Amino acid sequence: MMNQMKTRIGIYGYGNLGRGVEAAICHTSDMELAAVFTRRDPSSVAIQSPGVPIVMTSELLNWKDRIDVLILCGGSATDLPGQTPACVKDFNVIDSFDTHARIPEHFANVDTMAKVGKHVGIISVGWDPGLFSLARVYSNAVLPTGKDYTFWGKGLSQGHSDAVRRIIGVKDARQYTIPVESALASVRNGEQPELTTRQKHTREVFVVAEEGADKNLIEQEIKTMPNYFDEYDTTVHFISEEELARDHAGMGHGGFVFRSGTTGMKNEMHHIIELNLKLDSNPQFTSSVLVAYARAAKRLYDEGRCGAYTVLDIPPAYLCEQSGDELRAHLL
Repeated sequence: MMNQMKTRIGIYGYGNLGRGVEAAICHTSDMELAAVFTRRDPSSVAIQSPGVPIVMTSELLNWKDRIDVLILCGGSATDLPGQTPACVKDFNVIDSFDTHARIPEHFANVDTMAKVGKHVGIISVGWDPGLFSLARVYSNAVLPTGKDYTFWGKGLSQGHSDAVRRIIGVKDARQYTIPVESALASVRNGEQPELTTRQKHTREVFVVAEEGADKNLIEQEIKTMPNYFDEYDTTVHFISEEELARDHAGMGHGGFVFRSGTTGMKNEMHHIIELNLKLDSNPQFTSSVLVAYARAAKRLYDEGRCGAYTVLDIPPAYLCEQSGDELRAHLL
């Protein structure tokens, strides 16, 4: 049976992701936005939900008893390793940490602090890591003999764009991830190619440089950045603020997950599982995933659970507003 009281959601930070969370909550009947926490002057933050307090993050702990789940929306991949463990000690927390290579380390840190505070922390929530992770796990379980392939784009990467903006001399930037079409076609044809990271994707970066900045140094720092660009063929364009605003305001993204596998006593049967996402807005879609997992976090907490979790640990039914009876009748 569903809880009668609404789950009270707090938004930590209010950029594109925070605005998406606010919109996603409007499409639920079991949640409400309790407060938005910001480092900025609260009077400068405009939200759509009437009557929702906007509070400085320094006052966050004063809200411990008024927030059921805190969704971290103001940080990047470099902020969340500090933010999430700090917050999960006092709140149930959802984050979208997306540096795949560092997820085990981040999980361990969050797990330690979540158990200290007896709260739930669900990390790396989104579409990749997130929904694509689930597709990979389900597909591997069904087709144990085979190969996995993941392609992203063409689309704007929020995390990579933010990483470029943190480089000294960069005023603003947008980064696009682009699948290599020949590699994509080979996988779809069931050829099971061996592909390096460089053979699967290219990256394209549009940078507005600060006046007087060394553009050659900026380009070199982008192309050699570990975990972001060093394993890819990357093209860097320097453009004006006007060009960036005119040509790169959209936030579309998407991608593909494949499992190409075989069954049969002699592996004579070939199968391909594909999940394809086409997103008008990366932050709006990611926000909807965050809100669904906030529902799961509250349910786990109500059951007395604590510690760190990922999307791989959450039963699908915990994400849905519908009861088990409704899910079995209409979605099973």
